[in-house]
Amino acid sequence: MSIKNEEQAVPQASASAPELRIRVGFVGCGEVAQIMHWPSLFQLPDRFEVTALCDVSPLVVEQLGKAWNVATLTTDHRELVTSDDVDAVLVANPNAFHAEVTLDAVAAGKHVLVEKPMCITRREAKQIIAAQKDRRVVVQVGYMRRYAPAFLDGCELVKAMPAIKFARVRDLIGLNSLIVNSTSRVIRDEQLQESLKNEGKLRDQALIDEALGGDPSPDLRQAYAVMLGLSSHDISAMRELLGVPRKVLFAAQRGGGRYLAAAFDYGPFVCQFETGIDKIARFDAHLEVYGSQKVVRIQYDTPYVRNSPVRLFVTEDNQRGGVASLDSHPSWGDPFVAEWQAFYENITQNKVPKTGPEDFVHDLELFGEMARLMREV
Repeated sequence: MSIKNEEQAVPQASASAPELRIRVGFVGCGEVAQIMHWPSLFQLPDRFEVTALCDVSPLVVEQLGKAWNVATLTTDHRELVTSDDVDAVLVANPNAFHAEVTLDAVAAGKHVLVEKPMCITRREAKQIIAAQKDRRVVVQVGYMRRYAPAFLDGCELVKAMPAIKFARVRDLIGLNSLIVNSTSRVIRDEQLQESLKNEGKLRDQALIDEALGGDPSPDLRQAYAVMLGLSSHDISAMRELLGVPRKVLFAAQRGGGRYLAAAFDYGPFVCQFETGIDKIARFDAHLEVYGSQKVVRIQYDTPYVRNSPVRLFVTEDNQRGGVASLDSHPSWGDPFVAEWQAFYENITQNKVPKTGPEDFVHDLELFGEMARLMREV
């Protein structure tokens, strides 16, 4: 279903003539698209222009089309990905539909930035990898935390450490709504048909069951959903910081699958993982690496308040019997903007994204091993 906005799209101002201005179509116009992606692209007018919007809700696309001066509006993602006015597609609809939209966009020859998780099952991942190689387009997974300057600086410090003794990955946060409702205006469709909501829920459950195999309990399903959502950021960043672990030593879920714990074997050291979702309006997320004489900590704040600092803390022996500490905020800016900048470079310079489809498969493998151990605990 196409929806025409009577107002003509207004070109965004450009400070200088770009080599290439990439036209982006949004598939899925929920809170992540509205709060993070749209402002990020608005900040990069010399590189990107949003030319099309798609959402299952006609109300949402109509209101956003007027607010953002975007003329091409549709409720069918296939119309958007085949549009001549679209060079690249943001996939930000519900998780269960990520693989379908990504595959359709790649088949149409479009570059793709797909919000995490890229997909839910290994079967879908294999299809995306094969399609991307066939069409030779860029597919980048939305792991924005891995593009933050503090994270990149932290990776360099960890690489220079003589030996790692222990590591920890922690992500205990309140419900997103506790922050979103106080800081942002999000256009929603409160009258969206129940049949559309149910379709997404049923597909999501079917894909999670396929990924887990057997007859998973409701708690294990929820735990896997947490892995795909919140924990995918943590595990992905852990892999870039420390490498891929040898194996999962332990994994358990509690609290109806909303609290997870695991231990990853890195040979000379163990990385402890812990995550949970509660009702406290705060964001406690960090990666911490311990050496004999230095501790490196990368601290994240909520992505729902743009430009919140990502900080790097270093504690080390000062060689005089005391301790030296560094609290670094390398630069102002938002990880979503950095992520889009990397996407632009990957397209224009024919680079392979560090957060590409094959990289994402490592996360699915770890999630599967964690889920297997959770059945036994």
